[in-house]
Amino acid sequence: MVQVVFVHPDLGIGGAERLVVDAALALRRKGHDVQFFTAHHDPGHCFPETRDGQLEVTCIGDWLPRSTFGMLAAFWAYIRMIYVSLYLVMFSGIKYDVVFVDQVSACIPFLRMKGGTKIIFYCHFPDQLLTERKSFLKKVYRYILDTLEEKTTSQADCVLVNSHFTASVYKETFKSIKTSPSVLYPSLDFDNFDKYSSLTLKDVDLDLDSECIFLSLNRYERKKNVSLALQSMKLLLDILNKDEIARVHLVIAGGYDDRVQENIEHY
Repeated sequence: MVQVVFVHPDLGIGGAERLVVDAALALRRKGHDVQFFTAHHDPGHCFPETRDGQLEVTCIGDWLPRSTFGMLAAFWAYIRMIYVSLYLVMFSGIKYDVVFVDQVSACIPFLRMKGGTKIIFYCHFPDQLLTERKSFLKKVYRYILDTLEEKTTSQADCVLVNSHFTASVYKETFKSIKTSPSVLYPSLDFDNFDKYSSLTLKDVDLDLDSECIFLSLNRYERKKNVSLALQSMKLLLDILNKDEIARVHLVIAGGYDDRVQENIEHY
């Protein structure tokens, strides 16, 4: 049996969170011991497996700010993950063999303080590619964080990415890292699909009688470019006749967190 700890910045509802939850459940089914350490876990906004006792979750450092006057969000994400990692290494008292770090690599050097531990880092996408640098101060700020991101990512024993496309972006972005990441596709828990196989559209509050339904499933954030779905739908409707238009619908859905101003703006 291997003792595995997942270190995660915010164990809410999203694709990254679903991935680590499913990975943890898969490890448990194989007989391994699994725990989560996170900087935020709201029982009212999380996946049920993290609150119903299936997975043990320890929340540390949620008193730390997420931003300063709406700025420095990346900096505080680094600080929160470092705080969680220091607690795990120095004060938790638990034994573990492997640490699975998700999203934020800045904590990896601190996890290295415990010798003999293997560290896996899951890189969904280089953070430095998800922001703009319009001002001089922002360029300086991001240069520091970008350098830290690359240096700390290189300290993981194994780096995983979610696709071959992300692997290529990873190699183009982190040029000083000579080793290539491994691709681990997000898993699917088919038991959950079986539970809801009998549901209809009306069961999820969609009263649609359509032969063709397009689904856009993303968080309400600028980088997800949800407007592309609307633009594509407009192009399609322009070439359909009236009867065909009546049989086509676009459903836009996705993760929403009222603590995130960007979600509020785009919903």
